[in-house]
Amino acid sequence: MKRVYFGLLTSVCWLSLGFPQATANEAEFVTDPVVLHPDQSATPPAPAPMRVASADRPNMGGGFIEFLFGDGQGQGYQPQDQLDRQRPLYPQQPSYQPQPQMMPQQTMQQPGISEPARPAFDPKYEKQVVDYGGKESAGTLVVDTPNKFLYLVQGNGKALRYGIGVGRPGFTWSGVKTISAKKEWPDWTPPAEMIARRPDLPRHMEGGPQNPLGARAMYLGSTLYRIHGSNEPWTIGTNVSSGCIRMRNEDVIDLYGRVNVGTKVVII
Repeated sequence: MKRVYFGLLTSVCWLSLGFPQATANEAEFVTDPVVLHPDQSATPPAPAPMRVASADRPNMGGGFIEFLFGDGQGQGYQPQDQLDRQRPLYPQQPSYQPQPQMMPQQTMQQPGISEPARPAFDPKYEKQVVDYGGKESAGTLVVDTPNKFLYLVQGNGKALRYGIGVGRPGFTWSGVKTISAKKEWPDWTPPAEMIARRPDLPRHMEGGPQNPLGARAMYLGSTLYRIHGSNEPWTIGTNVSSGCIRMRNEDVIDLYGRVNVGTKVVII
């Protein structure tokens, strides 16, 4: 009986001694209770301290293990919500650099790109001597607008004929004028009416190969119309101008040397 009592007393003593230690060990791993529906107005509790290993621990390669035992110096695992807080709200856009604009002339002259093909010059518009049965006397200029020819009457039933370009529909005209002035490589100042139709035209252009009046100009009376050369020879034989009579540069130079101020010009 004494032995049974002594055994029971010994067991009670061991249980009494071990219970506080077990309680202490268990308390070390107990965390704060999880609140399923926290009060929104309440201040959130401070996060529980994170367990870290000693400073001389080896590199554990990152990831979740590194997060558990990391030192918090940038090599450990970061929860996704922390990464999201570090990202900008909007992705950074590349800086805009305006591209230099290319002028139309540069665009046309790109390597490997040739200018559009021009119509071939019709041989019938070449300068030539032809028969003339009209009533005008020698030395008179006759402009045949419908057929795109200009005649310099020679007499004896002959005339020197040139191909010309004439006014577009609505810009043709007829009448009798005289050559009031002659100019070599004339300047060009588009009239106000032409500027109103074509605001892109220059207000003035010095004479030269790029000038639309070409190499020579013969002015008709007090009008703005002229017989002049052209830097667009492929337009000869067409309705293209604003009322002027245009010729190839080689033809207008030839005619310029054959007529004088005061020459009669008949436009039909």
